[in-house]
Amino acid sequence: MNRAAGILLSISSLPSKYGIGCFSKSAYEFVDWLKKAGQSYWQILPLGPTSYGDSPYQSFSTYAGNPYFISLEELVEEGVLTEAECLAALPAKATSTVDYKMLYENRYPLLRKAYERSHISEDTEYQKFVWENGWWLNDYALFMAVKDRFGGKPWTEWAEDIRLRWGNAMDYYRRELYFDIEFQQYLQYMFYKQWTALKAYANSQGVKIIGDIPIYVAMDSADTWAHPELFQLDEENVPLAVAGCPPDGFSATGQLWGNPLYRWEYHRQTGFAWWMERLEYCFRLYDVVRIDHFRGFDEYYSIPYGAENAIIGQWEKGPGIDLFYRMKEVLGNREVIAEDLGYVTDSVRKMVQDSGFPGMKVLEFAFDSRDTGSASDYLPHNYPENSVAYTGTHDNETIAGWFKSINDEERKMAREYLCDFYTPQTRLPWVFISLVMRSRANLCVIPMQDYLCKNNKSRMNTPSTLGINWKWRLTEEETTEELCKSIRDMTRRYGRLNGQWEEALDAKKEKAEKKPAE
Repeated sequence: MNRAAGILLSISSLPSKYGIGCFSKSAYEFVDWLKKAGQSYWQILPLGPTSYGDSPYQSFSTYAGNPYFISLEELVEEGVLTEAECLAALPAKATSTVDYKMLYENRYPLLRKAYERSHISEDTEYQKFVWENGWWLNDYALFMAVKDRFGGKPWTEWAEDIRLRWGNAMDYYRRELYFDIEFQQYLQYMFYKQWTALKAYANSQGVKIIGDIPIYVAMDSADTWAHPELFQLDEENVPLAVAGCPPDGFSATGQLWGNPLYRWEYHRQTGFAWWMERLEYCFRLYDVVRIDHFRGFDEYYSIPYGAENAIIGQWEKGPGIDLFYRMKEVLGNREVIAEDLGYVTDSVRKMVQDSGFPGMKVLEFAFDSRDTGSASDYLPHNYPENSVAYTGTHDNETIAGWFKSINDEERKMAREYLCDFYTPQTRLPWVFISLVMRSRANLCVIPMQDYLCKNNKSRMNTPSTLGINWKWRLTEEETTEELCKSIRDMTRRYGRLNGQWEEALDAKKEKAEKKPAE
């Protein structure tokens, strides 16, 4: 990987109309803007359908796509919806935040109308999609249809026969909910069709997509319901333990995520077959895959099921490097980013090194007085080439909000490192961005909020909180020509411009060819 740069922006944050960012014209315009700004990568958040809390890291499926991202404008063009119907149900202009309750109540009825008018069962491309993806789609579509029948309750609260997937119950619901199941299949077909078109367009413009795969799946997901053998569940499919993070300087009670833990010995015995399927599917959707919570493959934190917080838990051994050796054996060399943040041990560092994947470096961690042991790892002059550098991630404060929230000692440390005591705080984000951009890290990815110098009101996620996250959106007025030029100038200045390395090599080759023979 040559020196390059990219921008982090969730699909949901795009400035589309109708309440949420999606695969509409605005997405294509953002790709054009990225190219013009000299960016080579667009990093997004997980694309799965979100459950309670609206987190893309707690999805109903590790394979399915979020129906909210289906472009209603494209459905209008196809003639299965009218613009008047969309305008009557959803905001005509892009809103600055996502209202998930409004989307749930209004967007799904529109999508159902589109399905009922589509005659989708007669579409040969749809039939091909259903056949090729039946290995995950059949379970997911049934799961969602049954969930709707039970009023949205998690599958752990369904009637015993379907909760435990008894054969007669499965047959009954497949017959009873035939059209509801087909509706879910239609949504996935439209999602996949629109997403692959957008990704192909981005690639044609020289922009690669960095996708995000959570290490865990949600308890209330088609994956856990359909494949309980993969997880640490008892004979009634109740978790024995769940995932999270222990207490640290950021949280006195730790983080209780609640995801089911993997039965790693079973995965090892199957040659990690489920993981190979999951990763292969991800590489169909994305050019580069960022694997979240990479350290969990070395050791994972196990919390007894029913615990109120993450204080009582213990570290258990994960599959280690064997999983990734198997990935290279089955899938070949693929582009992966290892999210190796958090409490990193020597064994985690060795696993990342042995994998060959670039790890992550987050500037905000460099000046944390609570974490003096590893803070120097995040100082830009220490970044190795084989790394991806960020000012912050979706889980962090914006760089402007962070600088305001840290204590005086930490602000002094940062100012001294910058050798900058005069730039006003309103413009400091650009100084921090330039610091990261001129590091040795091959790839530098900056959250869009930092380029806009946004404060913490625009923060994407605050871990261990509910109801305030995943809502921020970009507006069309913010993607100005002036900002585009400023980003391009900085990207060029530090040798990261899209195509800059290729241009330099071509120029060098041309010069060599013109050199007269001695």
